[in-house]
Amino acid sequence: MSDLAKISSGPVIKRVKGKQHTLSEGRGGRTVLAYIVTLCILLPLLWMVLLSFKSNSDILNNPFSFPKTISFGNYARALETLNLGLLYKNTFVIAAITIVIEIMITFMSSYALARMVFRSERLKRCVTALLLMGLAIPAFILLFPVYRLTIFFGISNTYASLVIPYIATSISFNTLLFTGFLRGFPKEVEEAAVIDGCGLFTLGRAVVFPIIMPVVATVFIFNVLYIWNEFPFAVTLISNEAMTTLSLGISQFKGRFNIDYGGIIAASILLIIPQLAFFVFFQRFIIEGMTAGAVKG
Repeated sequence: MSDLAKISSGPVIKRVKGKQHTLSEGRGGRTVLAYIVTLCILLPLLWMVLLSFKSNSDILNNPFSFPKTISFGNYARALETLNLGLLYKNTFVIAAITIVIEIMITFMSSYALARMVFRSERLKRCVTALLLMGLAIPAFILLFPVYRLTIFFGISNTYASLVIPYIATSISFNTLLFTGFLRGFPKEVEEAAVIDGCGLFTLGRAVVFPIIMPVVATVFIFNVLYIWNEFPFAVTLISNEAMTTLSLGISQFKGRFNIDYGGIIAASILLIIPQLAFFVFFQRFIIEGMTAGAVKG
């Protein structure tokens, strides 16, 4: 019997070793791909840093060469030109108003989609389809209609002229993200709270909202990064220097007949560094929120 066991176990051991070898090859391939993607992301950033130490003539004549001398003139000019205090204040106020209103709207709409009973399942599918259509519509085609509406309602060059489009363009993605998380969460906790006498408002505020905090953190991070970098709406709807945002401030280095390439690159790096620090610090919440919102309902 022992000889038969040895003979029969031979192919099994070989198959297990073959599977382990295949798995290790798969992991190795993914690791190499991850390194390649990381390199493709870091190379442009490194190139920007090198260009930021060059003069404008050197940038145009030798863009791919190392700087002959290290000069911080571009950074000094960027700090002198940019009113960073004003830019940060405007961006922070717009981001804060947008995120608070957006989370309130998306939380209520996603809870209705995930928990409420519709009169018709067809109506529920239509609402979901409209949200998906909102993801498919490019924001650029909304620039002219939104511009006309801001003029009509007299809110151009105000915080509202940017807050409203930012909410409108982000609400579809955020609602679907919240809905995916809520559908994967068991209803028993909410049912127990209702039995204990919780009303709908108390249920949402004290029970459901603390549960979805990972998704709230993800929405917060995505919106901060989006508003920080958003340019098309800002350049279309804002013409008053007192309302300039961070991304719009970089355009000050572009004149009618000339472009200060060194100043633009240095200013871009000054704005990228806080974003990188913000992303590195909060990346755990992004991963948790995205995986939580991807639960199959």
